[in-house]
Amino acid sequence: MLRDQLVARLKDIEGVPDYPRLVAEVLGIRGAPPELARRLVAQALVVEDRRESWRRAGERICAAAPASPGVYILRDEEGRALYVGKAINLRRRLRAHFAGRRWKALKTDMSRAANAEWIEVGSELEALLREAALIQELQPIANVQTGPPGLATRDVPRALARDVLVIVPSIERDSVELVGARLDGAWLIQRTRRNGADLAVHTQRLMRFFLPPAQRENACRPASAPLAPLVFSWLSGRGSDATRLDPHDVLSKRGLRVRLAALLDDERLFAERLDQRAACRASSGPPARVVHSKIRSA
Repeated sequence: MLRDQLVARLKDIEGVPDYPRLVAEVLGIRGAPPELARRLVAQALVVEDRRESWRRAGERICAAAPASPGVYILRDEEGRALYVGKAINLRRRLRAHFAGRRWKALKTDMSRAANAEWIEVGSELEALLREAALIQELQPIANVQTGPPGLATRDVPRALARDVLVIVPSIERDSVELVGARLDGAWLIQRTRRNGADLAVHTQRLMRFFLPPAQRENACRPASAPLAPLVFSWLSGRGSDATRLDPHDVLSKRGLRVRLAALLDDERLFAERLDQRAACRASSGPPARVVHSKIRSA
């Protein structure tokens, strides 16, 4: 390692080192004046010390990271957020961050990564929302884009830019994530159990979230960042097969609870897109099928 070479050479030198010769032989920089050469050696030692700390931090972080989808935050020793990202496989993604070949091109901010934390998720949509929300909250210095997403900059069909409730997998096998998105940008995500035990409370929250604007004041406090455009954009692309329903197609909490209970009880949920409206028109039976394609999740 470069640091070891420099340290070994400095130990062998008696008196004042010949810095120009040292940087020429070890660093490959020729013709440097003595003072500049001295600074180059000192800088190289600092950088190499940081590299070793970075490498050890990477080994520790990657050993603890799960091999599951999620969102992660890289932090420095003082706990400041450096970078927020998402991954299909957290362990593999973090290993890529700390791969030795990346060091030479690594940004200075990222070289200070000393710790990491993560949130495991059950779907690509949840990963998109949680990543964007954390970027908005933490403003990590190494992320390129930290502003909220805009609907005007996304190619979303007009029919999809509307209030919607989407059902996606949860990291907990006995649960689902209910993702609500409003045209005004507000969103929420609510985990609920598939056996319906939580639906009475959660449907009440959802109905309050989707109240008409005139009745909405202080009715429900949504997540702060206006991230609903991410939901609309995802539904128009990779999430086109996701099961969703129009929250304004029900007139009461009980009606929404009945519809959700039927969907959550259907074994085809997350294997096919289910059309709950067709099911509600029928007198009995499970939700009708619309397509026969797998939902792509994170």
